[in-house]
Amino acid sequence: MVELLAPAGTPDAFRAAIAAGADAVYVGLGSFNARAANGGFSLSELSRGCALAHAHGSRVYVALNVCMHDDELASALELASAALDAGADALIVADVGLCDLIHRELPGVELHLSTQTGAQSVGAVRLAVRELGVSRVTCARELSLAELAGLCAGGTPIEAFCHGAICICYSGACSYSALMRGRSANRGDCTQPCRLAYALEDDEGRLLAGGAWERDVSEARGAGRSAAQGDRLLCPRDYLGIRHVSALVGAGVASLKIEGRMKGPDYVYNVVGCYREALDAALAGVELDECELDELEARLARSFNRGFTDGYLRGGHTATGAGLMSVERAINQGLEVGIVDEPGYEGAWVRFNREVAAGDMLEICSTPGANAPADVPKRWPIVPCPANVGAQDRAFVRCKRKVEVGSAVHLVRSAALVAASRAAVDIVRDEELSLGSALTEPCEGDGRLDDGGRFAHARRKSPHLSAAERRPVRESELSRHDCAQMNDFAHRELTLGAARGAEGARAAGGTAEGTGDAVREAGELDGVIDLGEVCRAGDMPFVVEACAAVARGEADALLCRNIGQVDAACEAAVAWEVAPPLNVWNAQTARVLQGLGARRIWLPEELSDENVAGVQNAARLAGVSVPVARVASGSTPLMVMEHCVLTAEGPCDGACATCSRRLASERDDRFLVELDRNASDARLAVRVDERGRTRLYR
Repeated sequence: MVELLAPAGTPDAFRAAIAAGADAVYVGLGSFNARAANGGFSLSELSRGCALAHAHGSRVYVALNVCMHDDELASALELASAALDAGADALIVADVGLCDLIHRELPGVELHLSTQTGAQSVGAVRLAVRELGVSRVTCARELSLAELAGLCAGGTPIEAFCHGAICICYSGACSYSALMRGRSANRGDCTQPCRLAYALEDDEGRLLAGGAWERDVSEARGAGRSAAQGDRLLCPRDYLGIRHVSALVGAGVASLKIEGRMKGPDYVYNVVGCYREALDAALAGVELDECELDELEARLARSFNRGFTDGYLRGGHTATGAGLMSVERAINQGLEVGIVDEPGYEGAWVRFNREVAAGDMLEICSTPGANAPADVPKRWPIVPCPANVGAQDRAFVRCKRKVEVGSAVHLVRSAALVAASRAAVDIVRDEELSLGSALTEPCEGDGRLDDGGRFAHARRKSPHLSAAERRPVRESELSRHDCAQMNDFAHRELTLGAARGAEGARAAGGTAEGTGDAVREAGELDGVIDLGEVCRAGDMPFVVEACAAVARGEADALLCRNIGQVDAACEAAVAWEVAPPLNVWNAQTARVLQGLGARRIWLPEELSDENVAGVQNAARLAGVSVPVARVASGSTPLMVMEHCVLTAEGPCDGACATCSRRLASERDDRFLVELDRNASDARLAVRVDERGRTRLYR
């Protein structure tokens, strides 16, 4: 059976997921989860949630999916144990060191590899199972249906996203927030720069796309272009897999994952309910017709969304082009339900094309004209629907701002949906009360966590392992030490220039070549071949040939940035090094990679000097003998995305190798400029490779 996996950021969202029919629910616990803005569950809340889920035949997974510092590993391991004591069925882990530690210290635990680890290929899945002890892998969102089927054919249960918000950067590969704003996405504290306003300019500052929204609209009208250009050039639409549920089941996916731990109970209740219907039909062998799928999509649109895309699942240039993006704005777009067909005094007559209930909130998508007074708000007005209306009904909607005839009207909050979710949550809450004391027995005390995500108590009885069966964590594995005890490699840095052009870039001590385009002439491979940040099925021929080049002595080693590349290097028995976004934040991860054969380890640029010194000294004390150093400042891409930002300039012909825009980007002739008032006014270099992938650099 295929599992439907729901998000829950609060106990009420958890109840909504159970009420809507989720087979499993995933939650955060403390600050060691990738949603720092959501405090996560307390242990008592988790315990009650687990008992409720198990009473319904559902499972519970706890996310501990951030990169860990050495001095946090002991607390994270203790927290993992406490989560299992509370009834959790599995742990979702991203940090390679923590994954290895949990696997060894808590034998028998069910481990799921987080999408943050960057599993994109068969080799990545194979290595994770073989070396880290995981029993399920959550793969990258960017994979197509064909790629998912290829991963599933290996026999390891694959968890694939089916709905929700998309990070435009490959998970685990985003340094934008950390390097530009001091808050790390790899710690769950992303400032979401992808949702901000940008202008795309050439080297002379000429506007090519984006720009201030009102300026862009007037220029677009003057140039005969659509006025809906917009300036959110890094903001993707939301993932929509509702039309592909049957195909995902056919591909062999073990679990369909819904994103949304920051969403409310009404969102969870609605989205889980829609996918429950689609999945039940697929499992029963029933093909939903287009009308039924249209209706499910319309129901999904009644919850928060930035517009929808299925581009990743379709693959090809649908995954890289402008259709993936929500360039007009980065907030809820709701569901289009009508159009303004006549102005009126302090309002307008709206012709509806869908049923809308009294109290539903409507957004009138009308932009002030060029001659509008300066004090007219630029945001679209949001007003309540005055009465129940049906499709083709006409109703007067009060709105103090003048709106244009022909303006679309969107439903952005469904009163009926909120009411239905509240009623369902209340029913489940009453059921919890009827379960009585069974919901509070597994943990002693309140089970709260301190500000660092550390468990506040040590007393618990595990149903999985007794205290005597657990081996204590060795100090050499976990402790940070005096920063003065830096090893011989403390000041060595790697200058990495992946994706800065077709010829690659020179690295300290050798060559960091290519980004997956092709292996260079044999004479050029005199150093280290940089395999790039992405390792999907289409990248494997390059990886295989690069391995062969090292084996022939035409290069010294490979630079692996993905666990799939590590698997290939190990299989070929060639020399290799590690660099971000294969993130090493602690000595435990360094030791695992050294054990696999890494000859050098490069730490992320976002780590502070103190962090770097701590990893180096902890690594030395843990027996790591290979060089450990940080990459050079400015060498790390802020983002690595499958989407080609240059498609904002106009239609794409799919010929990436000869594209004049792409070639201009290689000549340092394309830049993104931050426009948001709270941003840093940064000018970011845009580099697009021959696969159409974009990398942004400071």
